[in-house]
Amino acid sequence: MIPGHTFFNAEIKKLKFETEAGTMFPGTALIQFQVDGREKPVVELMGYIEEKEIYNAIDRGEVLNLDHCYIEKFSLRDYRLTRNMGAREKVMLKGFSARNSLFGGDASLDFSHAVFEGEEFSLASAWISSGDIIFESAHFKTGKAIFHNVRLPEGYFNFKNVSFDFAQVNFKNCCFGQGVKDFQYASFGTGNVSFINVDFAGGDVNFINTDFGSGDVSFKVARFGQGKVDFHFAAFKDGSVSFERTEFGDGKVDFRTVEFGTGRVNFNRSVFGEGEVNFDECEMDAGKFSFKRAYLGSGNFSFEEVMLEHVDVSFERTSFGPGKLSFYKSWLHTLSLSFCHLDGFVDLRLKQCQSIDLSSTIVRDIIDINPYEYSARIETLSIAGMRLIGRVYIDWKQNNLKRMIYSQVESSHRIKAEQFRILKENFKNLGLYNDEDRAYVEFKRNESKAELEKSLEKNRLNGIYQYPFYWFKLGLFDKAGLYATSPGRVLITMLTWFVVFSFVYLLLMIYSTADIIASVDDQLTMLARSFYHSAITFLTIGYGDHYPFGFIRWVSSIEGFFGLFLMSYFTVAFVRKVLR
Repeated sequence: MIPGHTFFNAEIKKLKFETEAGTMFPGTALIQFQVDGREKPVVELMGYIEEKEIYNAIDRGEVLNLDHCYIEKFSLRDYRLTRNMGAREKVMLKGFSARNSLFGGDASLDFSHAVFEGEEFSLASAWISSGDIIFESAHFKTGKAIFHNVRLPEGYFNFKNVSFDFAQVNFKNCCFGQGVKDFQYASFGTGNVSFINVDFAGGDVNFINTDFGSGDVSFKVARFGQGKVDFHFAAFKDGSVSFERTEFGDGKVDFRTVEFGTGRVNFNRSVFGEGEVNFDECEMDAGKFSFKRAYLGSGNFSFEEVMLEHVDVSFERTSFGPGKLSFYKSWLHTLSLSFCHLDGFVDLRLKQCQSIDLSSTIVRDIIDINPYEYSARIETLSIAGMRLIGRVYIDWKQNNLKRMIYSQVESSHRIKAEQFRILKENFKNLGLYNDEDRAYVEFKRNESKAELEKSLEKNRLNGIYQYPFYWFKLGLFDKAGLYATSPGRVLITMLTWFVVFSFVYLLLMIYSTADIIASVDDQLTMLARSFYHSAITFLTIGYGDHYPFGFIRWVSSIEGFFGLFLMSYFTVAFVRKVLR
């Protein structure tokens, strides 16, 4: 195992060196590693082989076993020059292995256009001291490609156009140096790909147009530096994709137009820096897309025009910064932002979504769910437990808000009542008083049902008096005037009861001894007397020119109460409208 060091010195001895595995090298390298915190250097003996001998072994088609070896230089570019080969001519390498090896010198480590065969390719625990690393257009036919625990230098890491047939690709615990890491157009085949706990350091990381194949892909607990992280046009197929607890730097994070296939996508507990995060127009056929407990910095987070029609997307308990959060024109199956802190503007003008869950969120700015250019299809909206410090722009009719709340299958009437109360206060603050009234009516209706349910839960016998009381309130407060929000409806109710009492008087005069007696000479027909008496009784005028006799007296008392109550009810509803 090569120790961590700041620099080293290599002294070559013309002594044969045999590794523990029995591999024999023609020379021995005496390596002195200068380790921080130690006065004396750490001495390590390693095998040594010259560059030309490695190239001769390639010519002979031998397996290259360079484990625990010091290699001053390895470059397939130089190999081609010495063999008069074309710059892009393929070079066959059988079973290349350099475990626990040290690559010294200042030249680039060049595996470009190589074809790796055999059981595996391995640079496990190797240390590459300096220079660029080039694997451009290499082709791996091996069963495994192992890069775990590799220490890479500052410079350019070129993995462009590299292809794997079915290899398991393992970069676990790999440490990159400062500089560009370029995986553009790489194709990882059918095997699993692991970047677990990789430190990408500073510099841009480029996975543009990378095909990650059908295996599982994991960047779990990986750490990106301050450069741009670009997965634009990358493709993930059937395997799961994990960025769990991954730390992204302050540079831009670009997942635009990425194809995520059918596996589970996991960004749980990932940490994003202060740069912009962009998932615009990405696609996924089915599965789950999860950002639970993630942390986002102050940059904008864009999820616009994504096609995740059959995908459940969850940002549960995610902490968002002050930047804009946008789902504009997106197609989702469900979207959960429950228990989130939404400190910036949130654009929820989705194209289609079965369910949006905003329960227990803290909203400090604006949420816009009101599309202006198109019709949104949102079936269910939950805002239970929302702490609304900001505003929610949503249209009662255009969004069919009443249906969106009532379509919550599992929520109780108490929870629905709370949500309508939140909407009522929101519409009041926005000056949308008609929508405020509509929300208030639904709040009172659900509150009444919740009180009835609570009483029945305590004792089923309470229904003997609770049901009549509930229906009485329903008719008197709700149906008569929508809880004092509709003076027009109160007028219609007044007119209806006036007509009803008029015909009751008429029927009583026809089929009983009850009568309405005139105290003046002006005689009216029976029909006129019933309507006239109903009017002066309902309006509590009482001229005295006609008075009731018999059972009509008791009916008149009831009508007088109804008239007094409904006139007061109308006054409250009318004044409420005018004052606003």
